[in-house]
Amino acid sequence: MSIINEKRLNIIIGAYGSGKSELSVNMALMMKESKPESKILLADLDIVNPFYRSADAARKLGEDGIRVIYPSYANSNVDAPVLSGEMYVIFDDPAYSGVFDIGGEDMGAYVLGSLYSRLKGIDFNLYMVVNTRRPFTADAESVVQMTRELEDAARLKIDGYICNTNLLEQTTVEEIIEGEEIIRKAGEYTGIPLLATSVMDEFVPVEKQSELTAPEIIRLRRTIHYDY
Repeated sequence: MSIINEKRLNIIIGAYGSGKSELSVNMALMMKESKPESKILLADLDIVNPFYRSADAARKLGEDGIRVIYPSYANSNVDAPVLSGEMYVIFDDPAYSGVFDIGGEDMGAYVLGSLYSRLKGIDFNLYMVVNTRRPFTADAESVVQMTRELEDAARLKIDGYICNTNLLEQTTVEEIIEGEEIIRKAGEYTGIPLLATSVMDEFVPVEKQSELTAPEIIRLRRTIHYDY
């Protein structure tokens, strides 16, 4: 079974630029595809960074029958730390499964920490997304430090790493493999396993993914686009 469907709730955290939002959107879509009749939600809990977030893919998700929950000021120029009460539906209605996209590094993880008591009553996995081509997670030592900061803020233990090493259109398979090695080295210190590597369909051909070493490969479709 894919790590995406192991538990009712997937919680996604990571450093800025790790690709949390794109992965979160794709996870929600994959959960819906695997169980078309099920009730799936995506809660965008990024109250720190109002620009690059999963709420921007709300139209696509809605068309696929996925409930999208996000702060009331998402997709605006106002940055206000206000969470929607809708997010609690996954705790109150066992028919729901879904994804929480946690943004803002440790600041965002504090939001997750505030849900500590509610999370005790639900089956969930907490995954840390790592892009080793970003400055805050460029080597094993940095990944270890980020891991500890996020766990402390969230008051939760991370269940596994997802390697999302990329440079968008400039991504090479060799860079992804190097990223997997860095994350595994970090795991020797944290005790957290590398569970999967995610790759974008348009950047890594299917025939090249056999060179990757993670236990699971998650192929992503690009859903978040911006006009600069």
